[in-house]
Amino acid sequence: MHRFKWLYPGLCVKRWMALAFAGAFCFGIGIILVTNKLDHILRGSPLETGLLLLAVGAFMVCIGTRNTLHSIIRALAPGKEEDVADIIYRKHYLKRGPKVVVVGGGTGLSALLRGMKKFTSNITAIVTVADDGGSSGKLAGEFGILPPGDIRNCLVALADKETLMEDLFQHRFSNGYGLAGHSMGNLLLTAMTQVVGDFGTAVREMSKVLAVRGQVLPATLKNCSLCAELEDGSIIEGESKIPRTGKKIKRVFLKPGDCDPVPEAFQAIADADLIVLGPGSLYTSVIPNLLIRGMAEAIAASPAVTVYACNIMTQPGETEGYTASDHIRAIHRHAGSGLIDYAIVNVQEIPRKLLRKYQKDGAVPVKADMKQIEEMKVRSIKKDLVFESDLVRHDPVKLAESVMGLIGDLGLGQEKSLLPGLFHVRQKVKGM
Repeated sequence: MHRFKWLYPGLCVKRWMALAFAGAFCFGIGIILVTNKLDHILRGSPLETGLLLLAVGAFMVCIGTRNTLHSIIRALAPGKEEDVADIIYRKHYLKRGPKVVVVGGGTGLSALLRGMKKFTSNITAIVTVADDGGSSGKLAGEFGILPPGDIRNCLVALADKETLMEDLFQHRFSNGYGLAGHSMGNLLLTAMTQVVGDFGTAVREMSKVLAVRGQVLPATLKNCSLCAELEDGSIIEGESKIPRTGKKIKRVFLKPGDCDPVPEAFQAIADADLIVLGPGSLYTSVIPNLLIRGMAEAIAASPAVTVYACNIMTQPGETEGYTASDHIRAIHRHAGSGLIDYAIVNVQEIPRKLLRKYQKDGAVPVKADMKQIEEMKVRSIKKDLVFESDLVRHDPVKLAESVMGLIGDLGLGQEKSLLPGLFHVRQKVKGM
């Protein structure tokens, strides 16, 4: 029955399809006449008649096909007719892009995703779920779900059209009993979790609503707390409390410690061409993902090249006085040495007015100590990455271009039939 729906009146398709078919018929007769196959049947010059039918047939086919497509496009994408060709091109082009896994959380991760989606749709974001502050913490406590905040930011960042949806998802209620302080996106994820029954499915369904390029995965579906052992031996539980202690962090760990990752995360890591850690808060966004059972081992075992996108500024309560090599050293201390192959480090100067603003809070630019990084058998990549605004943030496009430049230099993301030695090249890089 579905095939006969094309015959329903009012579709504005049948007339143009009929015109195209009639044109194709005329075009076919014209070819026959031009090749002198019917000169014994028709009087006059078959060549002149054939040329006329070829011209008329071609015109009818063009008009019929054009208007058929326009009728379909107007129905499926009203008001976006001029963008359809560009959309189709981007969809097919991005599907051929390299497979990239990004691991982290916070605003740093969403900045990278905004840039990466312009180059590939084969993106998997593995996002920390240890947040216990603000709206996310309240919803997690009241409804027993995983903290939705970082997941929300990544969904918006990877959305096909992010401007209006970002305004909606990031809208934070300033008043209203029970609503004040909550963002709309967090509430929608909470509602979707109750509708479909579990948080993982809710994230997948919300990804469809936003037409996300790639996939967003929570690092684990098990409720857990992030804990820190400080240098004085004291233990702090709660991600939001850790930076407020004013003491140096010795190590962080999850409670309980038997949190398993979602199966899709392991599969994405195994299939990846490149894995990016960060950017984001070192101890509360990046490292917690590596503490999930088997996660660090999966990254180490993957033939993918692993890159660490280092933070631009130190973070009070977490990384005071840290250089770029100190960040890498902390990751190796928690997840094993040799995990990182490359480090992308900012070398662009920070505007003085922003420096003064950050220095008041105890934050300074992360020192790019390339020699120490190289001594750790990690190759360093120096780039200008600052997005100049009222805050110091990674520029999404510059950071994504740095990642894609590395992919291009290493020849990653191409068919193995075209690059038979690719696997061995990647293994060599991993073993440096």
